[in-house]
Amino acid sequence: METVSKAQSWRTVDMVYSAIFATLMMIGANITAFAPFLTVGGVPITLQTFFAILAGLILGSKKGAIACTVYMLIGLAGAPVFAGFKGGFSMILAPTFGFIVSFILCAFVAGLIVERFKTRKFYIIAALVATIINYLFGTNWMYFAYKNWFAAPEGFSYSMAWLWMIPPMPKDIVLAIFAGILAYRLQKALKILPIK
Repeated sequence: METVSKAQSWRTVDMVYSAIFATLMMIGANITAFAPFLTVGGVPITLQTFFAILAGLILGSKKGAIACTVYMLIGLAGAPVFAGFKGGFSMILAPTFGFIVSFILCAFVAGLIVERFKTRKFYIIAALVATIINYLFGTNWMYFAYKNWFAAPEGFSYSMAWLWMIPPMPKDIVLAIFAGILAYRLQKALKILPIK
Protein backbone atom coordinates (compact mmCIF):
# COMPACT_ATOMS: atom_id res chain seq x y z
CA MET A 1 0.00 0.00 0.00
CA GLU A 2 2.84 2.37 0.87
CA THR A 3 4.54 1.69 -2.48
CA VAL A 4 1.34 2.48 -4.40
CA SER A 5 0.84 5.66 -2.39
CA LYS A 6 4.40 6.77 -3.10
CA ALA A 7 4.00 6.08 -6.82
CA GLN A 8 0.79 8.11 -6.89
CA SER A 9 2.57 10.95 -5.10
CA TRP A 10 5.32 10.96 -7.70
CA ARG A 11 2.78 11.08 -10.51
CA THR A 12 1.01 13.99 -8.84
CA VAL A 13 4.25 15.92 -8.45
CA ASP A 14 5.17 15.22 -12.06
CA MET A 15 1.82 16.54 -13.24
CA VAL A 16 2.17 19.67 -11.11
CA TYR A 17 5.63 20.49 -12.46
CA SER A 18 4.57 19.75 -16.05
CA ALA A 19 1.55 22.02 -15.61
CA ILE A 20 3.76 24.77 -14.19
CA PHE A 21 6.07 24.70 -17.19
CA ALA A 22 3.19 24.48 -19.66
CA THR A 23 1.77 27.60 -17.99
CA LEU A 24 5.13 29.36 -18.12
CA MET A 25 5.29 28.68 -21.85
CA MET A 26 1.82 30.19 -22.29
CA ILE A 27 2.99 33.32 -20.48
CA GLY A 28 6.32 33.35 -22.32
CA ALA A 29 4.59 33.24 -25.70
CA ASN A 30 3.04 36.65 -25.03
CA ILE A 31 5.32 38.12 -22.40
CA THR A 32 5.11 41.56 -24.04
CA ALA A 33 1.42 41.70 -23.09
CA PHE A 34 2.62 41.91 -19.49
CA ALA A 35 5.91 43.71 -20.20
CA PRO A 36 5.52 45.81 -23.39
CA PHE A 37 9.11 47.07 -23.16
CA LEU A 38 10.49 43.60 -24.01
CA THR A 39 11.11 44.22 -27.70
CA VAL A 40 14.20 44.06 -29.92
CA GLY A 41 14.15 46.38 -32.92
CA GLY A 42 10.40 46.69 -32.57
CA VAL A 43 9.95 42.91 -32.63
CA PRO A 44 8.25 41.45 -29.51
CA ILE A 45 10.36 39.00 -27.52
CA THR A 46 8.90 35.57 -26.76
CA LEU A 47 10.22 33.24 -24.08
CA GLN A 48 8.75 29.90 -25.17
CA THR A 49 12.14 28.48 -26.17
CA PHE A 50 13.64 29.62 -22.87
CA PHE A 51 10.96 27.86 -20.83
CA ALA A 52 11.01 24.77 -23.08
CA ILE A 53 14.74 24.42 -22.45
CA LEU A 54 14.27 24.99 -18.72
CA ALA A 55 11.59 22.30 -18.68
CA GLY A 56 14.02 19.77 -20.13
CA LEU A 57 16.91 20.81 -17.91
CA ILE A 58 14.87 20.72 -14.70
CA LEU A 59 12.23 18.03 -15.31
CA GLY A 60 14.35 15.75 -17.47
CA SER A 61 13.91 14.58 -21.04
CA LYS A 62 10.57 12.78 -20.82
CA LYS A 63 8.75 15.02 -18.37
CA GLY A 64 10.09 18.17 -20.01
CA ALA A 65 8.89 16.95 -23.40
CA ILE A 66 5.50 16.10 -21.90
CA ALA A 67 5.16 19.65 -20.50
CA CYS A 68 5.85 21.09 -23.97
CA THR A 69 3.45 18.62 -25.58
CA VAL A 70 0.72 19.69 -23.14
CA TYR A 71 1.35 23.32 -24.11
CA MET A 72 1.09 22.49 -27.82
CA LEU A 73 -2.10 20.44 -27.40
CA ILE A 74 -3.78 23.18 -25.36
CA GLY A 75 -3.03 25.62 -28.16
CA LEU A 76 -4.23 23.26 -30.89
CA ALA A 77 -7.43 22.71 -28.90
CA GLY A 78 -8.21 26.38 -29.40
CA ALA A 79 -6.80 28.19 -26.37
CA PRO A 80 -4.99 31.41 -27.43
CA VAL A 81 -1.66 30.40 -25.90
CA PHE A 82 0.64 30.68 -28.91
CA ALA A 83 2.52 33.87 -29.82
CA GLY A 84 0.14 36.68 -30.74
CA PHE A 85 -2.56 35.03 -28.61
CA LYS A 86 -3.25 32.57 -31.41
CA GLY A 87 -4.58 29.05 -31.12
CA GLY A 88 -6.62 26.42 -32.90
CA PHE A 89 -5.97 23.36 -35.02
CA SER A 90 -5.35 25.51 -38.11
CA MET A 91 -2.06 26.58 -36.52
CA ILE A 92 -0.58 23.34 -37.86
CA LEU A 93 -0.49 25.04 -41.27
CA ALA A 94 1.18 28.19 -39.93
CA PRO A 95 4.79 28.73 -41.06
CA THR A 96 5.83 29.16 -37.42
CA PHE A 97 4.28 25.91 -36.17
CA GLY A 98 7.60 24.14 -36.62
CA PHE A 99 9.02 26.21 -33.78
CA ILE A 100 6.17 25.03 -31.53
CA VAL A 101 6.89 21.39 -32.41
CA SER A 102 10.59 22.01 -31.85
CA PHE A 103 9.94 22.95 -28.21
CA ILE A 104 9.21 19.28 -27.52
CA LEU A 105 12.51 18.27 -29.13
CA CYS A 106 14.37 21.06 -27.31
CA ALA A 107 13.14 19.89 -23.92
CA PHE A 108 13.81 16.23 -24.67
CA VAL A 109 17.36 16.72 -25.97
CA ALA A 110 18.33 19.22 -23.26
CA GLY A 111 17.04 16.85 -20.60
CA LEU A 112 18.76 13.88 -22.18
CA ILE A 113 22.14 15.63 -22.09
CA VAL A 114 21.97 16.70 -18.44
CA GLU A 115 20.67 13.31 -17.35
CA ARG A 116 24.05 11.95 -18.45
CA PHE A 117 26.33 14.91 -17.75
CA LYS A 118 25.43 16.88 -14.64
CA THR A 119 28.04 19.66 -14.56
CA ARG A 120 27.21 23.33 -15.11
CA LYS A 121 29.18 23.30 -18.36
CA PHE A 122 26.92 20.63 -19.80
CA TYR A 123 23.79 22.43 -18.64
CA ILE A 124 24.90 25.38 -20.77
CA ILE A 125 25.91 23.11 -23.66
CA ALA A 126 22.54 21.35 -23.47
CA ALA A 127 20.71 24.68 -23.63
CA LEU A 128 22.74 25.81 -26.64
CA VAL A 129 22.20 22.49 -28.45
CA ALA A 130 18.46 22.80 -27.80
CA THR A 131 18.51 26.32 -29.25
CA ILE A 132 20.21 25.04 -32.40
CA ILE A 133 17.50 22.37 -32.72
CA ASN A 134 14.84 25.06 -32.33
CA TYR A 135 16.37 27.07 -35.18
CA LEU A 136 17.00 24.10 -37.47
CA PHE A 137 13.56 22.53 -37.10
CA GLY A 138 11.59 25.77 -36.99
CA THR A 139 13.33 27.49 -39.89
CA ASN A 140 13.17 24.46 -42.16
CA TRP A 141 9.48 23.98 -41.36
CA MET A 142 8.89 27.66 -42.14
CA TYR A 143 10.66 27.36 -45.49
CA PHE A 144 8.74 24.20 -46.37
CA ALA A 145 5.41 25.84 -45.41
CA TYR A 146 6.07 28.92 -47.53
CA LYS A 147 7.14 26.80 -50.47
CA ASN A 148 4.20 24.39 -50.37
CA TRP A 149 0.99 25.80 -48.89
CA PHE A 150 1.45 29.27 -47.42
CA ALA A 151 1.63 32.48 -49.47
CA ALA A 152 5.34 33.30 -49.62
CA PRO A 153 6.72 36.85 -49.87
CA GLU A 154 8.06 37.82 -53.27
CA GLY A 155 11.55 36.47 -53.87
CA PHE A 156 11.36 34.15 -50.89
CA SER A 157 14.24 31.68 -50.67
CA TYR A 158 15.93 29.34 -48.21
CA SER A 159 18.61 31.92 -47.49
CA MET A 160 15.92 34.55 -46.85
CA ALA A 161 14.30 32.27 -44.28
CA TRP A 162 17.60 32.12 -42.41
CA LEU A 163 18.16 35.86 -42.75
CA TRP A 164 14.88 36.37 -40.90
CA MET A 165 16.33 34.38 -38.01
CA ILE A 166 19.42 36.54 -37.53
CA PRO A 167 17.83 39.38 -35.44
CA PRO A 168 16.59 37.15 -32.57
CA MET A 169 19.70 34.97 -32.60
CA PRO A 170 21.85 36.96 -30.10
CA LYS A 171 18.93 37.16 -27.67
CA ASP A 172 18.30 33.42 -27.91
CA ILE A 173 21.98 32.59 -27.35
CA VAL A 174 22.10 34.79 -24.24
CA LEU A 175 18.85 33.27 -22.94
CA ALA A 176 20.16 29.75 -23.58
CA ILE A 177 23.28 30.42 -21.52
CA PHE A 178 21.15 31.98 -18.79
CA ALA A 179 18.78 28.98 -18.87
CA GLY A 180 21.71 26.61 -18.42
CA ILE A 181 23.12 28.52 -15.44
CA LEU A 182 19.69 29.03 -13.84
CA ALA A 183 18.63 25.41 -14.31
CA TYR A 184 21.88 24.12 -12.82
CA ARG A 185 21.37 26.23 -9.70
CA LEU A 186 17.70 25.33 -9.41
CA GLN A 187 18.43 21.65 -9.85
CA LYS A 188 20.96 21.80 -6.99
CA ALA A 189 18.40 23.55 -4.79
CA LEU A 190 15.55 21.20 -5.76
CA LYS A 191 17.43 17.91 -5.75
CA ILE A 192 15.35 16.66 -2.83
CA LEU A 193 12.28 16.80 -5.05
CA PRO A 194 11.31 13.96 -7.42
CA ILE A 195 11.92 15.90 -10.62
CA LYS A 196 14.96 14.07 -11.95
